[in-house]
Amino acid sequence: MVLYAHSLPAPADKARWEPLREHLECVAQRGALFAQPFGLAMLARAAGLLHDIGKASAAYQAYISSEVSQKGPDHSTAGAREAVTLYGQQLGRLLAFVIAGHHAGLANAVKGRYEDGPSALLARLDKEHYPLECYEQWKTLALSLPERKQLLPGNSLKEKSDYPGFYQYFLTRMLFSCLVDADFLETERFYAQAEGLPPPARGGELSARHVEAIRAYMASRRKTDTPLNIMRAEILDHAIKKAEEKPGLFTLTVPTGGGKTLTSLSFALEHALRHGLRRVIYVIPYTSIIEQTAQVFREALSLPDDILEHHSNFDWDGPGPNSENDSEHEGRDGLDKLRRDAENWDAPIIVTTTVQFFESLFSARTSRSRKVHNIANSVIVLDEVQTLPLPLLRPCMAVLEELANQYKTSVVLCTATQSALRKCDDALPPQREGAPRQGFAIDGQRELAPHPEHLYTQLKRVQVEWNQTPVTDEEIARQFEQCEQMLCIVNTRAHAQELYAHIGQMPGARHLTTLMCPMHRRKILAEVREDLKAGRPVRLVSTSLIEAGVDVDFPEVWRAAAGLSSIAQAAGRCNREGRMKGLGRTVVFEALDPAFQTLSEPTEPPALPKLRMLRSMIPFWEATRAVLRRGLDPLSLEAVHAYFQELYYNKGYQALDAATLPNGRGRSTSFSILPDIAETVGSFTFSFATISAAFRMIDTALEPIIIQWDETARTLISELEYADYPPAGALRKLQHYTVPVPQKVRMQFVADGLCRVLRQEQYGDRFVVLEADNNSLYSMETGLELKDPSYRTEESNIW
Repeated sequence: MVLYAHSLPAPADKARWEPLREHLECVAQRGALFAQPFGLAMLARAAGLLHDIGKASAAYQAYISSEVSQKGPDHSTAGAREAVTLYGQQLGRLLAFVIAGHHAGLANAVKGRYEDGPSALLARLDKEHYPLECYEQWKTLALSLPERKQLLPGNSLKEKSDYPGFYQYFLTRMLFSCLVDADFLETERFYAQAEGLPPPARGGELSARHVEAIRAYMASRRKTDTPLNIMRAEILDHAIKKAEEKPGLFTLTVPTGGGKTLTSLSFALEHALRHGLRRVIYVIPYTSIIEQTAQVFREALSLPDDILEHHSNFDWDGPGPNSENDSEHEGRDGLDKLRRDAENWDAPIIVTTTVQFFESLFSARTSRSRKVHNIANSVIVLDEVQTLPLPLLRPCMAVLEELANQYKTSVVLCTATQSALRKCDDALPPQREGAPRQGFAIDGQRELAPHPEHLYTQLKRVQVEWNQTPVTDEEIARQFEQCEQMLCIVNTRAHAQELYAHIGQMPGARHLTTLMCPMHRRKILAEVREDLKAGRPVRLVSTSLIEAGVDVDFPEVWRAAAGLSSIAQAAGRCNREGRMKGLGRTVVFEALDPAFQTLSEPTEPPALPKLRMLRSMIPFWEATRAVLRRGLDPLSLEAVHAYFQELYYNKGYQALDAATLPNGRGRSTSFSILPDIAETVGSFTFSFATISAAFRMIDTALEPIIIQWDETARTLISELEYADYPPAGALRKLQHYTVPVPQKVRMQFVADGLCRVLRQEQYGDRFVVLEADNNSLYSMETGLELKDPSYRTEESNIW
């Protein structure tokens, strides 16, 4: 009897179905190829050979022969059980996690605090309490399984990290990624060939042509006509020389305007070519500037198809029809999971968000995990590293160190305000009194910029003033009247809208916010740059999305009270090109809440002013204010270092690993990720689902609303509405036409008939479109109109 892995819709002949043995061998071979660069090929091969042996049951064979769309029998647990039998409790348990989760996602070993995930692994391994259909016929496949001693060098899972248990935890996640992506790709290949099509093209890896392209581009831009351009050339040359250094951790500390973006890309490409690294992953904390950075790279390389922008707007992760939470559903014809357009980052250059990057590294879900193995053997440029959220700082550091130490990955901590994460900075609080210094082992040899202190002196173009008296919107508006070219950056979308209402009638008044879709923002920024260059009035109110990497040059910038790193970024939009005779002016101010009322009794002492300062921002402003009171230049390296020392020590060691877990009652409980890993490594009972739920870089879950901005957007919407599955690449393109809003806001828009859901029976609520006749809700001046636009602080900035 022939056992099959995948069937074809009737009236296809069974001779064209995919035999189970062939599928297992193909997945094992591809998974081993993925794991080869980090020495786990045989472990991946074992996972591939065992992952679908549950399909040998009579019940599953009947299921794939059926024309009725239904949930299939459990076919993942069988391989997990056999792995433990064959390879013992430690290696077998590792494989069991990976195999059992290859559809539903990585589970907790035991039932834990977070229950909104797949069934606990140990429960599924218990034959008495979790019965399976008989699958013994898998033994007739005569699979060439590796022996136990072949699985790992030294046949052990040796601790190789400063973070106890993290090596074993992350190795399991990396192996899971190899298996899931191999399974997706091999299934995709089979169905493509069955339809007479070639397998979908993949993006490939870096080559000499990428390095040649960036060299030619940088040579064409090289100028020595001004001191600033001379300095930029020196920074670039120094960084490229450092490309010879062995892979690992680096810092790049360059003041804003020093050419940091293209210098970091040049280093990354040169370094990758010299050391055989496969791709460059450029990680940005602001979703709003991914498009700009990707466009800069396309222009520099003239290879647009080699650059992938990856937002997180349409990840196939949530519950819905045929979701991953249904662990065995592959659809009537086995194609559902292949039409999700999930990214596996098989491209030479990826530009993505901090949220997408780090949440993928800790996610238990298959669609986000596919890409993880492709992060190994890469160069990661972590732009604006100072924006990493404090409650997740130590887990972020742990995973970066693991990638650098164990997976031949170079990590560049890239910023104008280096966040004192090295041991030599002595800024991170110790775990306990007398404990060793915390931080990355990065010395001065691994700094890519020449003499950062000297650069800050030479590139000083701005004077920062601290206005210690709280100001109203009316006072800021009067300043706009006096200054024809001025930028004011505030902390919330609500404040941006209110301030814009005061200046909207002034010449050149504009508003910038993530309530606008990316195509809209791109249009406004192009107009702003053109008007600035022509000397026309530009009065711009923006949220913090403009701070990182947006190339604008104002003579005067006002910045609402925030962390020192945000103030430095704001100052980088002032006199950016050094064209002014003197220094540009950046004013830091405290915005007075208009709802504040002083005490009515005149005999009582006056109340402290209530500022527009949300609770999450208070520690950052307090640390900034402590530095400003010392009279230090806020843009100096001394001030930046003092700021992070103040911030980290005020928070304390425990606060740097202080995630939260939803408890199902609208509240959250605290959860520390690294201690949980350390406590469970001995028994190999990791809490993958719980950690995945806890590692959230944005507390408020945001969902996209698609805006019918132009004909391209309308065409993409039509394709989604009428095609059987989303056309290849459609989701990437739609990223440029979305506005993220809280889930409850989006649900209300749908309930009120303002938005419609596309193909809900097939896609769930993943695609929600603002109705064309409700475009009055989308303003050309302020973007999407919300009843309460104040829910996000610092917009796309991740604290």
